[in-house]
Amino acid sequence: MPASTRRASALAIALAPLVAMSTAAASGAPGCETRTPRACLDAAIEAMGGRARLESVSHIEWQGLGHTLLMEQSYRQEPFLASYQRYHEWLDFAGARVRSEQTLTWPQAGGTSPTDTTSTLVMTPQGGDYRSGTQSLSLPGSARAVMDERLQQEPVRLLLTADHATHLRYEKPQMLHGTLHTSVAFDVDGRTWQLLLDPVTHLPDALQRTRTFDDFWYAWGDVSEQIDYDNWILVNGIHYPSTRIEERNGKVWRSTQVLTVSIDGATPAGTFDTAHARPAGETGGSRWEHPFDGTHPVALAPGVDLYPGAWNTALIKQDDGVVVLESPISAVYTAGLLDLAKQRYPGLPIKAVLTTSDSWPHAAGVREAVARHLPVYALDLNLPLLQRLVDAPHRVRPDDLQRQPAAPQWHTVAGRTVIGTGAQRIELYPLRGADTGRQYMVYFPASKLLYASDTLVLDPKSGALYQPELMAEVAQAVDRAHLEVRTVFAMHQGPTPWKQVLAQLEAANQKPLKGGAG
Repeated sequence: MPASTRRASALAIALAPLVAMSTAAASGAPGCETRTPRACLDAAIEAMGGRARLESVSHIEWQGLGHTLLMEQSYRQEPFLASYQRYHEWLDFAGARVRSEQTLTWPQAGGTSPTDTTSTLVMTPQGGDYRSGTQSLSLPGSARAVMDERLQQEPVRLLLTADHATHLRYEKPQMLHGTLHTSVAFDVDGRTWQLLLDPVTHLPDALQRTRTFDDFWYAWGDVSEQIDYDNWILVNGIHYPSTRIEERNGKVWRSTQVLTVSIDGATPAGTFDTAHARPAGETGGSRWEHPFDGTHPVALAPGVDLYPGAWNTALIKQDDGVVVLESPISAVYTAGLLDLAKQRYPGLPIKAVLTTSDSWPHAAGVREAVARHLPVYALDLNLPLLQRLVDAPHRVRPDDLQRQPAAPQWHTVAGRTVIGTGAQRIELYPLRGADTGRQYMVYFPASKLLYASDTLVLDPKSGALYQPELMAEVAQAVDRAHLEVRTVFAMHQGPTPWKQVLAQLEAANQKPLKGGAG
């Protein structure tokens, strides 16, 4: 090697620490000013227990409790209703297996039915089960990706996930808990994750990323997520955060507290046994994107066809167009319903899409209606929420509205609103109740048929109402509007005699009601 080359090489080696310090200082790396991003991550790994200790962890078992704010379910929005969970989980990093047992307390039932439900989810590379009561169901293909992320972000593996990722770098430091934290970013499967490292302890205080979710948040597309780690405890030589607080789009969504944790302890035989094999050729698509099934319509009245399912929808034929009742689950599901409307009535335009509730799974298809330049009838109180839903970016998993943006055509339902004329007309009425304030009902005068939004569910065995308060508010709204009702149906309930519903309501309230029986 020529002398000049040797001198240049030696100079580059000598300057490397200065370049690293300059990079750290320029980007802002509190506590890591003299370190490269890799060296800063190494300091975090050492702070948690050391590389050798973290890499030696094969599996963990933990139990805990938590609560979730039901932003997708709340009747009046913030402050939100909450559900409560108890957890028991086994995470096998070596075998890429997860078993998660959960007991859910669901206060929204209002004390009218058992509120505790227990479920078990098991996922392995070979298969996966979801068990609840006597049911055992195969997991959708999307569950594999969810479980893989669950293993990657578990605190004892999180820093190793960063260590094995690509494009490790500094980002702009961020304030957290009143302290400026170093932000170390890296890429996992093409998506950026950021760790906020404490400048003194070097422990990871938070994880940030933008992602789509395969739960009710799916409707919001690209959701910013932050998981705060706190309440650190020492477990077998590892500093472990026993409190995790999850924020989504800047709002606290869930808080989880670990009560007991065991590292590399004994695992009971059969913990990861599954009854369902992993489907061959699974795509991993979202469970919310399953196609609309329009093969079994139920005629409710002339020109009114119900399409039953987990999320009931209906098509209403009028002389000058078709009204689509509800746009639930996803753009994919709603697109199937809109396509069916065009196939059933090729000579008629879709003149209106009705979205009767602020609950996100009930309104998730509104984006597809907007993308197709269709008029959307929404309750006045729900317009700000729906506008945010329409404006939400969907870059990670683009839908039609992301690919071809369009302005919404809102029609505000603030009082009695009539669509159509004569015997085919329908009438929209806000419910305005304490628990139904963000829903409206749809009335068919010619057939004395009522659609009661998301208020009616009957126990299949006893016939009792799931939540009598909801139907009491519907009955009050029927009385206020002086409607005659013969049959009622809802998002999760098929056509039911109105007199039967009133009888159940009287049984729950122990007093007679009018309720517009016709």
